[in-house]
Amino acid sequence: MTVITLYKQGISQRKIAKLVGHDRKTIRKIIKKYEKDGIKEPMEIRRGCVLDEHKEKIVELLEKDLSGVRIQEELIREGVKVGYSTIARYIENIKSKKDVCIRFHTEAGEEAQVDFGYAGLLPIGNGKKRKAWIFNMRLSYSRLDYYEIVYDQKVSTFLRCHIKAFRDFGGVPKIVKIDNLKAGILEANFYEPIYQREYKALSEYYGYEIIPCRVRQPQEKGKVESGIKYVKNNFLKGREFKDLKDAESKLEYWVKNICNKRVHGTTKKIPEELYEKEEKRELKELPIKEYCINILSKRKVCKDCHIVVENNYYSVPYKYVGKFVEVHIKANIINSPYAKNQLQ
Repeated sequence: MTVITLYKQGISQRKIAKLVGHDRKTIRKIIKKYEKDGIKEPMEIRRGCVLDEHKEKIVELLEKDLSGVRIQEELIREGVKVGYSTIARYIENIKSKKDVCIRFHTEAGEEAQVDFGYAGLLPIGNGKKRKAWIFNMRLSYSRLDYYEIVYDQKVSTFLRCHIKAFRDFGGVPKIVKIDNLKAGILEANFYEPIYQREYKALSEYYGYEIIPCRVRQPQEKGKVESGIKYVKNNFLKGREFKDLKDAESKLEYWVKNICNKRVHGTTKKIPEELYEKEEKRELKELPIKEYCINILSKRKVCKDCHIVVENNYYSVPYKYVGKFVEVHIKANIINSPYAKNQLQ
């Protein structure tokens, strides 16, 4: 297009070649096409790929979580002569396209996905409102959902939601897949070892494996992201609540009587029925006693020999002034091995 524009201005082919940095033969060829065929802009060259006709099959194999090597084996078995590098490039191209959705299927009782979604400001009375989020744990096989409204994003809240979800399901999946959650508890401090330790302890107590989703791999957490989108559009949107208790009560009713009883768009089955018939028996049994949350934290000792925890002051020996001490917050007990007093 630049060449044609310059040509229309009466600039010679030699000067055009110098200005655009191309050979005169190339300039002459472009001008000839313009004068003879009326081509005013470059035509897009689309080269086909030997794998295009096998795209549906490749996507199907990707959904089964097969590697590039295994996909190559399957195609060769079907008579397709193709090298691994071609397969690898084609798979990368499929994954990068926004209009191609690869669904990862799981077995009954195998996996649950968790995420937070912002619920906006909910009324608390006297004309005041409070920030709220909705926690969602979804069983990947049956799509049975557990939802809960929460009012902070502390690690203890995140853990408590897991415990209540397992109780609601009546069992524990083998894997809990967590997003690199944008929620504050993970963005701010979840990858600090002190918090990893507590979530790891919870997973060991209930016997499930933690699998974080990889960055920029939205298809890996698509089920729970759909769950968050669903609760926002079908529960929160257009509803009014008197107060927080009213919102929680209505959410509980919606989950039991609407959410888990509708025909799911992907499975074409009712989550509650699929859960009862096929998934419930595959979940791991709950431990006899529920896990007791023990949050570990660190506090710096002030000059007055005190640390501040939950807006309360606790004294520690003078020798720790200016240093950080480890604090254990367990149920309604705050304890530090260095503190002189405890609060029950």
